[in-house]
Amino acid sequence: MTPTRRHVPILIIGSGVAGCTAALTLADAGCDVLLLNAGDKLADGNSELAQGGIIYRAAPTPDDPESLRDAAALEKDILVAGHCCNYRKAVRWLCRQGPACVDEMLIRRAGVEFDRNADGSFNLTREGGHSAPRILHRADYSGRALMDGLTAQVQAHPRITCLHRRAAIDLLTSQHHAKSSQYRYEVTNRCLGAYVLNEQSGEPETILADWTVLATGGVGQVFLHSTNAPGCVGAGVSMAFRAGVNLANLEYMQFHPTALYEERSNRRPLITEAMRGEGARLLDHNGRPFMLRHDSRGDLAPRDVVAQAMMEEMLHSGAPCLFLDVSGVKQDLPTRFPTVFEECRQAGLDIRKEPIPVVPAAHYFCGGVLTDTRGRTSMPGLYAIGECACTGLHGANRLASTSLLEALVWGVSCGRDLARRAASGTSMPKGLAAAIPDWQHEGDERRDDPALVAQDWTNIRNTMWNYVGIARTEARLRRAFEDMRDLVRHIHDFYIRTHISRRLVDLFHGSQTAYVITQAAMRNPVSLGCHHRVD
Repeated sequence: MTPTRRHVPILIIGSGVAGCTAALTLADAGCDVLLLNAGDKLADGNSELAQGGIIYRAAPTPDDPESLRDAAALEKDILVAGHCCNYRKAVRWLCRQGPACVDEMLIRRAGVEFDRNADGSFNLTREGGHSAPRILHRADYSGRALMDGLTAQVQAHPRITCLHRRAAIDLLTSQHHAKSSQYRYEVTNRCLGAYVLNEQSGEPETILADWTVLATGGVGQVFLHSTNAPGCVGAGVSMAFRAGVNLANLEYMQFHPTALYEERSNRRPLITEAMRGEGARLLDHNGRPFMLRHDSRGDLAPRDVVAQAMMEEMLHSGAPCLFLDVSGVKQDLPTRFPTVFEECRQAGLDIRKEPIPVVPAAHYFCGGVLTDTRGRTSMPGLYAIGECACTGLHGANRLASTSLLEALVWGVSCGRDLARRAASGTSMPKGLAAAIPDWQHEGDERRDDPALVAQDWTNIRNTMWNYVGIARTEARLRRAFEDMRDLVRHIHDFYIRTHISRRLVDLFHGSQTAYVITQAAMRNPVSLGCHHRVD
């Protein structure tokens, strides 16, 4: 079969809140966009799974002292949660741009129906690390509500083309991929699109783009226990690393304190932090509250503090899990938290009568591809937004419910900046597109045996969980580095000899992502936030 080759103005890889928001912003500005996702539908990533909600408050204005105080309080909460390792410019950008983005893109453009009080005002809740109720939500399926609204608009827009079951293999760059040696002498290395696997045909496609946006989501599936969607294996981080793009804060992996303790799959169902915000309490294996022994904020401490406290309790007692007592939640549980209620019901639990068994799980990646407030990376032609990007907003630990807002704000900011650049006529230099070859199969052995791939994933996930997990030491990290170095080399050789497939692409991305996270954790001896060095 002849490989498919196309040239588009703008390529967006990933279709969560960030990718869809950027696509809509660009399309509304008159730009043609090709939007790819690796799943069967647009809402196949982490955005769909978000339960808690999105930060919302009045926009700060000079003549409204209360709005200025609200903005300052939010900035402080984000900095405290991030252990002041945050990029302050990014924090202020989110706080200043957030309200208008929620109003314009979600409420008016996408028509998202958030929960309201009897008087018609928004029902704002509070989560751990927040000094005030400021979380806008739709019951406990806020992410799904956002994605329903955004994807309906994306699919209806005539300037957006959506292609499903397209797994990105590698970024195309002028210095690495161009056949002519002349381009390798250029001082600037430019992104030119991506090689993409078409799962329907089983063959790679060459998609050349004047501008490329990475919105590939998180990395949680490289850990044994994760709340992430199955496809979150760090594809964006892996591709950017190979292309020489600057990365940052890779050691800061946030572990959500409360995931349902039940063995069903690699993804553990999330028990939203909003339950603790509304009165739920963590209990030890003897049924006693314990968080005040670890932090004066108790059950409303930031996630890194709670996850580390839970691990200490489990290690001290030998208990395989802890419990979340939801009897203190005043609202009707099936109505306020229908997703959690149903997940637990399917696991044989009636949370109205018994506590929920919970364990920490890999949840949100605070690091990634380094970007500015517009999503621009260190490589010309390449943007990154959403969880695969590191804007510096989260610092060493993410404050609850900032992720959806970050994806929204940076999606809008990226779209506006890219639309301006596209309108200026800036595009791929003439002749460069023709210098990029189609994908060449280096091996034709069809040996992607599911048993071999599964064993490699088992090695990656167990190594990352045991040695690069919630509690880290120099000895554990060095062992992980040595094991991952050998495994990456083995998988690379296997990858070259074997006919490409989705299983191999995910394994290749996952192994490289785990390796660079381990290297970053080894280089940082300072225990801070999500990077908890017990030595």
